[in-house]
Amino acid sequence: MKFAQHFFAFLMGYFIYSLVEIINRGYTHWTMSLTGGIIMMILYSLNSRRTMTLIKSCFAGSVIITAVEFAVGVFDNIIMHWNVWDYSDMPFNLLGQICLLFSCYWFLLCIPAYYLCRLIRNRFGTEKQIS
Repeated sequence: MKFAQHFFAFLMGYFIYSLVEIINRGYTHWTMSLTGGIIMMILYSLNSRRTMTLIKSCFAGSVIITAVEFAVGVFDNIIMHWNVWDYSDMPFNLLGQICLLFSCYWFLLCIPAYYLCRLIRNRFGTEKQIS
Protein backbone atom coordinates (compact mmCIF):
# COMPACT_ATOMS: atom_id res chain seq x y z
CA MET A 1 0.00 0.00 0.00
CA LYS A 2 1.11 3.49 -0.71
CA PHE A 3 2.56 5.79 1.90
CA ALA A 4 -0.01 8.47 1.02
CA GLN A 5 -2.90 6.13 1.85
CA HIS A 6 -1.48 5.24 5.24
CA PHE A 7 -0.58 8.83 6.00
CA PHE A 8 -4.07 10.01 5.08
CA ALA A 9 -5.58 7.24 7.24
CA PHE A 10 -3.32 8.35 10.11
CA LEU A 11 -4.45 11.97 9.73
CA MET A 12 -8.11 10.98 9.62
CA GLY A 13 -7.74 8.89 12.80
CA TYR A 14 -5.71 11.61 14.51
CA PHE A 15 -8.23 14.37 13.87
CA ILE A 16 -11.50 12.42 14.03
CA TYR A 17 -10.64 10.65 17.29
CA SER A 18 -9.47 13.95 18.82
CA LEU A 19 -12.75 15.55 17.79
CA VAL A 20 -14.78 12.65 19.25
CA GLU A 21 -12.94 12.99 22.56
CA ILE A 22 -13.34 16.76 22.67
CA ILE A 23 -17.07 16.48 21.94
CA ASN A 24 -17.59 13.76 24.58
CA ARG A 25 -15.13 14.80 27.32
CA GLY A 26 -14.40 18.42 26.52
CA TYR A 27 -10.67 17.78 26.02
CA THR A 28 -8.16 15.28 24.70
CA HIS A 29 -4.50 14.45 25.27
CA TRP A 30 -1.82 14.49 22.60
CA THR A 31 -1.10 10.80 23.14
CA MET A 32 -4.73 9.97 22.39
CA SER A 33 -4.53 11.89 19.12
CA LEU A 34 -1.44 9.90 18.10
CA THR A 35 -3.12 6.68 19.22
CA GLY A 36 -6.19 7.49 17.12
CA GLY A 37 -3.97 7.99 14.08
CA ILE A 38 -2.03 4.78 14.65
CA ILE A 39 -5.23 2.81 15.18
CA MET A 40 -6.72 4.16 11.95
CA MET A 41 -3.60 3.10 10.03
CA ILE A 42 -3.89 -0.40 11.49
CA LEU A 43 -7.60 -0.53 10.65
CA TYR A 44 -6.86 0.69 7.13
CA SER A 45 -4.39 -2.16 6.62
CA LEU A 46 -6.83 -4.64 8.15
CA ASN A 47 -9.73 -3.44 6.01
CA SER A 48 -7.66 -3.68 2.83
CA ARG A 49 -8.06 -7.45 2.94
CA ARG A 50 -10.56 -8.80 0.43
CA THR A 51 -12.01 -11.24 2.98
CA MET A 52 -12.67 -8.53 5.57
CA THR A 53 -16.38 -8.08 6.21
CA LEU A 54 -17.91 -5.36 8.34
CA ILE A 55 -18.56 -7.72 11.27
CA LYS A 56 -15.07 -9.25 11.12
CA SER A 57 -13.61 -5.75 10.96
CA CYS A 58 -15.57 -4.61 13.99
CA PHE A 59 -14.57 -7.63 16.09
CA ALA A 60 -10.90 -7.44 15.07
CA GLY A 61 -10.88 -3.67 15.42
CA SER A 62 -12.37 -3.82 18.90
CA VAL A 63 -9.69 -6.28 20.03
CA ILE A 64 -6.89 -4.26 18.42
CA ILE A 65 -8.11 -0.94 19.82
CA THR A 66 -8.55 -2.44 23.29
CA ALA A 67 -5.02 -3.90 23.18
CA VAL A 68 -3.47 -0.62 22.03
CA GLU A 69 -5.55 1.30 24.58
CA PHE A 70 -4.19 -0.98 27.31
CA ALA A 71 -0.58 -0.45 26.19
CA VAL A 72 -0.99 3.32 25.91
CA GLY A 73 -2.87 3.41 29.22
CA VAL A 74 -0.12 1.55 31.04
CA PHE A 75 2.44 3.99 29.64
CA ASP A 76 0.40 7.20 30.05
CA ASN A 77 -1.39 6.49 33.29
CA ILE A 78 0.68 3.98 35.24
CA ILE A 79 4.27 4.65 34.17
CA MET A 80 4.11 8.39 33.41
CA HIS A 81 1.29 9.23 35.87
CA TRP A 82 -0.36 11.58 33.36
CA ASN A 83 -3.85 10.43 34.41
CA VAL A 84 -5.31 10.69 30.92
CA TRP A 85 -8.21 8.35 31.81
CA ASP A 86 -9.26 5.97 34.56
CA TYR A 87 -11.79 3.18 34.15
CA SER A 88 -11.35 1.95 37.74
CA ASP A 89 -14.97 2.67 38.56
CA MET A 90 -16.24 0.76 35.50
CA PRO A 91 -17.26 -2.90 35.77
CA PHE A 92 -14.98 -5.49 34.15
CA ASN A 93 -11.94 -3.21 34.00
CA LEU A 94 -8.30 -4.24 33.89
CA LEU A 95 -6.01 -2.01 35.98
CA GLY A 96 -8.38 0.86 35.22
CA GLN A 97 -6.95 1.08 31.68
CA ILE A 98 -9.52 -0.89 29.66
CA CYS A 99 -13.04 -2.07 30.33
CA LEU A 100 -15.72 -4.13 28.64
CA LEU A 101 -18.05 -1.18 27.99
CA PHE A 102 -15.42 0.75 26.03
CA SER A 103 -14.46 -2.37 24.10
CA CYS A 104 -18.10 -2.46 22.99
CA TYR A 105 -17.87 1.23 22.06
CA TRP A 106 -14.78 0.45 19.98
CA PHE A 107 -16.77 -2.25 18.17
CA LEU A 108 -19.37 0.39 17.23
CA LEU A 109 -16.73 2.96 16.31
CA CYS A 110 -15.27 0.45 13.85
CA ILE A 111 -18.44 0.66 11.74
CA PRO A 112 -17.78 4.18 10.40
CA ALA A 113 -14.03 3.41 10.38
CA TYR A 114 -14.69 0.48 8.02
CA TYR A 115 -16.47 2.75 5.56
CA LEU A 116 -13.87 5.49 5.93
CA CYS A 117 -11.17 2.94 5.05
CA ARG A 118 -13.12 1.95 1.94
CA LEU A 119 -13.51 5.60 0.99
CA ILE A 120 -9.77 6.23 1.39
CA ARG A 121 -8.93 3.14 -0.67
CA ASN A 122 -11.34 4.15 -3.43
CA ARG A 123 -10.17 7.76 -3.44
CA PHE A 124 -6.47 6.98 -3.59
CA GLY A 125 -6.48 4.59 -6.47
CA THR A 126 -7.02 1.17 -7.87
CA GLU A 127 -4.56 -0.73 -5.74
CA LYS A 128 -5.68 -4.32 -5.31
CA GLN A 129 -6.86 -5.56 -1.96
CA ILE A 130 -4.76 -8.05 -0.04
CA SER A 131 -6.18 -11.56 -0.06
